[in-house]
Parts: sequence; C-alpha cells; structure tokens
Amino acid sequence: MSKKQNPVYGGQAVVEGVMFGGKNLTVTAVRRKDDTIEYFELPRKVNPSLAALKKIPFIRGIVAIIEASANGSKHLNFSSERYDLDPSEKVEENEEKGSKLSMILGVATIGVISFLLGKFLFTLIPVFLAALTKPIFPGHTAQIMLESLFKLFLLLAYIYFVSLTPIVKRVFQYHGAEHKVINAYENGKELTVANVQAESRLHYRCGSSFILFTVIVGMFLYFLVPTDPLLVRVLTRIALIPVVLGISFEVLQLTNKVRAIPGLKYLGLPGLWLQLLTTKDPDDKQVEVAISSFHMLLKKEKEAGIAEESEEIV
Repeated sequence: MSKKQNPVYGGQAVVEGVMFGGKNLTVTAVRRKDDTIEYFELPRKVNPSLAALKKIPFIRGIVAIIEASANGSKHLNFSSERYDLDPSEKVEENEEKGSKLSMILGVATIGVISFLLGKFLFTLIPVFLAALTKPIFPGHTAQIMLESLFKLFLLLAYIYFVSLTPIVKRVFQYHGAEHKVINAYENGKELTVANVQAESRLHYRCGSSFILFTVIVGMFLYFLVPTDPLLVRVLTRIALIPVVLGISFEVLQLTNKVRAIPGLKYLGLPGLWLQLLTTKDPDDKQVEVAISSFHMLLKKEKEAGIAEESEEIV
C-alpha cells in the first residue's frame, strides 16, 4: 500500500498575520495591538463551472489566480483594519482611509492582487524600453533578451525598494513564517515554535517563484512571435498574458513535484533565489501567529470533516 499523503495547503502573508487556505475554507490569524490573536474565516464558494476548469491543465492556473485574488483581498482588508485596534475600539469608516489604502497597496506587493493589476505594467514597460535600443540592437533575439532583462530588473528593483518600508518588511517576515509552517507540516513535524523556526523560509510553490517563472516562460514564448512593428509587439504581449500565466503555473507545480529528485530539484532554484527578497526570517511571535492560523484551519476542517487538497500558491 502506498503511504497516504497529507493534504496540500497554501497561504498568504497579510498585515501582522497569516492566511492559510484549504479546498473549502480560508482562515486568517492577526496579532492585535493588545497582543491577542484574532481570526477571520471565509468559506470557499463552490462554483461547478470553475471547479471543472480547475481540472484542465494550463487553464487551472488562471482560475487559481483569480480565486486567490478574490479571497486574498478580503483577508488583507480584514487584517489591515483590525491589527492596530484595541478590542474596545471600532473601525471608523473615514479613519485614515488614505493611509490604509496606501498600506494595502504596498502590502500586496508579492500577492496575486498586485500581480494581476501590475502584470500589464511589467509586461509593456520592458517592451518600450527594449524598443528604444533598436538602433543599437535591431535583431529579434537581442530585442527579446533585452526585453526580458528589463522586465527582470524592474521586478527586482520594485520588490527591493518596497521591502525597505517597515510595513512591507514585516509582511515579508510573516511570509517567511507562512513558508516555515507549511514546510514543517509537509515534513511531518509537530507545529511548535522551535520546530517551525528550524525550517526553511523558502518554498517551491511560492507565488514569488510563480512571478519569476512568468518572466522566463514569457521570454521563450516571445521568441515565437514578431517584434515588429511595435504595435504588433504590444498586442501580442497582451494577448499572451493568459498563456504565460497558464504555463508558468504548470511549471511551478512541476518544480514542486520534482523537488525531491536529484538533479531536477534545481529547476526551482531561480524562484527560491527570488524568495530571498520576498521573505524575511520571522521572530517567534510571528511564527506563533502563523501556527495559530494553521491550527485553526485544521480545527475547522476537522469539525466539518474536510481534509482535501488545494492548489493554492504559498
């Protein structure tokens, strides 16, 4: 008999907390101002049409991204409203709306929300930058290589500069805590602070890896389409966005499945290297929040008799 594998879970870092999700439920734990931990639960609504699409390779990744964006935004909004309030305080409708909006946009840096909104920007700016070099590098291959390099540079620069802000730096620490919990769980370890802290803050299924794979996959696809004239180049880049996303998701899943195979595990290394920027080592209290979130998810699933796999990106 083959050994039964544990269900697969995913998650997302939020403001002063962590969200974990299974197939039918997502749970966020947030560290409050008074040092208590507050939870937010959100059942997943089952859509038969989307469920069918999630079984189709190359299509399922796009569906997973859309679902993660919708669910993640609700958890992110909850955490940004609740983490800095005392239990006796109420959320004022007009209180610091501008600052909260700025915070949410910054926190979403590595999330699927900002990824979807920023994909067009990070796709098209490199096109125009590369086009400016055509008098010097007119060749098709040179243009594609330069476009991809510009895209990678913009991605790295963006992540680096937003990581310098205190709020995003702490979110990156919670991102590391989230990965550590998933790694400890997948390695069959008891979820104590000490055990979780001993795990890596990097994970093969991370959304950061997915973003980097879109750069690599896009480069190879662009070799197959023209770069002239510029309008055709822009239109093909836009048209290929869902194709790039679908293939990149499959690459992400593949690198996760072969990570234990000698030689093949190196396929996921570029994504892990990017995670050195998008995750930071968490402190014990941040790990405690991540463990609490995961334990609450497991508890709710047990109560509902649920223990099924999710294709969530971590």
